[in-house]
Amino acid sequence: LNKSGFNLAAQIPCGCAIEHIQQAMEAFLEFLGFINTQLHSKGIKRLESMLMPANFSSMVGEFMTSTIPKFCHTIVKNNYHNGHPDMLPKDMYQDNAALHAPEGIEVKASRYLRGWQGHNPEKVWLMVFVFESNTVRDIHLGIPAKPFRFVKVVGADLTKKDWAFSGRSKTSRRTITASVTRSSFAKMEDNWIYRDAQAKLITTEDSNSVDPS
Repeated sequence: LNKSGFNLAAQIPCGCAIEHIQQAMEAFLEFLGFINTQLHSKGIKRLESMLMPANFSSMVGEFMTSTIPKFCHTIVKNNYHNGHPDMLPKDMYQDNAALHAPEGIEVKASRYLRGWQGHNPEKVWLMVFVFESNTVRDIHLGIPAKPFRFVKVVGADLTKKDWAFSGRSKTSRRTITASVTRSSFAKMEDNWIYRDAQAKLITTEDSNSVDPS
């Protein structure tokens, strides 16, 4: 991590602070490094070069959702299966579980700078972890190996008006989703939490950033 890349002025709800986000990001880097070292010892591809892009992005997001509460004791992972949002204020809801709650933080992970998507336009405090890594396709494309890197983290309180349906072509089988609008993207950028100025930035919209749940 770029230790000087955290924005101490960023506003995060539910008692979550910059140091909690940093600790969770460091924990993921340690986790991925450990897993890939073990895979390498067995002659197996690195995790990010083995999983489909959407599955790896989902794993990054799920890790952050499960790990941030380890360091921030005022927030918990939503215990409701496929509940929304991903993290809830601790003890605000029975059994720390809610199908759909107005309070909390929704977490997404993406390889791309914009084009973040969800299944429905709704009011939610959204936090996005943007990262750079290899994918399962890179070997066939001749793209050399590179280390996993967090590019940026941004977040803001979004309303239903901050989303727009993406639609799909008549021949597409993709699930219809809602995307963050330009104005809401700017809102999230204004409240940036982390930036790595040295990371290679990607501008293509992320078709794999949809929450698979």
